[in-house]
Amino acid sequence: MISVEEALAHVLTHFHPLEPERVPLLDSLDRVLTEDIVSDMNVPPFNNSAMDGYAVIAADIMHASDENPVTLRVIGEVAAGYIAISPVERGSTIRIMTGAPLPLGADTVVRFEDTSEGRESGATGRKCVEIMKGIRRGDNVRMAGEDIRVDEVVFVKGTVVREGEIGVMASLGKKYVSVHRRPRVAILATGDELVEIDEPVTPGKIRNSNGYSNAAAVLKAGGVPVQLGIARDNIGDLTAKIHEGLDADVDLFITSAGVSVGDYDIVKDVLNAEGEVRFWQVRMKPGKPLAFGVLRGKKQVPLLGLPGNPVSAMISFDVFARPAILKMLGRTEFARPTVRAVLQGDVKNNSQRRNIIRVVVEKRDGGFIARSTGAQGSGILTSIARANGFLIVPEDVSLVRAGETVEVQMLHSEL
Repeated sequence: MISVEEALAHVLTHFHPLEPERVPLLDSLDRVLTEDIVSDMNVPPFNNSAMDGYAVIAADIMHASDENPVTLRVIGEVAAGYIAISPVERGSTIRIMTGAPLPLGADTVVRFEDTSEGRESGATGRKCVEIMKGIRRGDNVRMAGEDIRVDEVVFVKGTVVREGEIGVMASLGKKYVSVHRRPRVAILATGDELVEIDEPVTPGKIRNSNGYSNAAAVLKAGGVPVQLGIARDNIGDLTAKIHEGLDADVDLFITSAGVSVGDYDIVKDVLNAEGEVRFWQVRMKPGKPLAFGVLRGKKQVPLLGLPGNPVSAMISFDVFARPAILKMLGRTEFARPTVRAVLQGDVKNNSQRRNIIRVVVEKRDGGFIARSTGAQGSGILTSIARANGFLIVPEDVSLVRAGETVEVQMLHSEL
């Protein structure tokens, strides 16, 4: 057996960011830019009002107060999307709405609340307005280019596109952007005991949950799952399914089951026949049996042979397949976010392997607590469904006591 760190480092050497593709803006969400985004305009493109109020010349109203209001002539009105016809001159003002271009001559906006319109019922529509508060030049005005300047590099190549980046690029008119292609990942479950999820469970049979949990994990990581269904426990059927996946032009092949030491665990044999096994067995629990190698086809395709037990498969996917997919997407950070939490209940580790405990993290008294989801058997799939974090117990630690502060990898952002 090799360590988790050795195994992951070896796996990741076989993956590189995939080639760029140009996609519609919304399709770039959570993907990585392969180009700099350069602005060809100022944002905002013109000086505009940040408030509903009156566009004024600051020198006219700098000494205004409730006791000493300044009266200005109202010469017009301008709404967002329109331009004022007349310029503002000394002693005059234009009624203005949020987002409307600042009229020529004006340098400041006084909000309605600081005028007679905002303080007196029926004041709207008068030919004059009283300003009740002096403010500084430029107050309540958004200046052209205060957010983004023309020719500015707004986002550099390698940026992960989130909701904010989408909004900024929309404001710049970027209908299409260049990002790394999503990896295509073949998903294959193996075993004579498996039936599809819409088939009845007869004696000795179980439904193919791994095919769906692994496909969902591929989607969550940003890849495109290519579901190949079930391969039976014979070399001919498994080989045919391997070829089917390779013909689908996948970038990663994931199998589940068939990688242990039983009579029907044949994934390693087929992998050696169709390519090469690079390592087998990792010092972790659950998930010790894990085959990694390379398939030979039109191109070399890495294969991860995950364990068959559903919890082992999901955890092994998270440790090894998820970082590989993220790297193909152009990401450079693969670690999940962590929190420090106070452990509720002892956790034992007698395996001399890295133990990955499914836990529930909750907020309490300004901090976090973590408790086991209960039974941690590798066949108890609900322990993953209930968990929102993984507590990692190192190989050389046999006991973590209740009350200790531990670090937990968070699976979900919601707490």
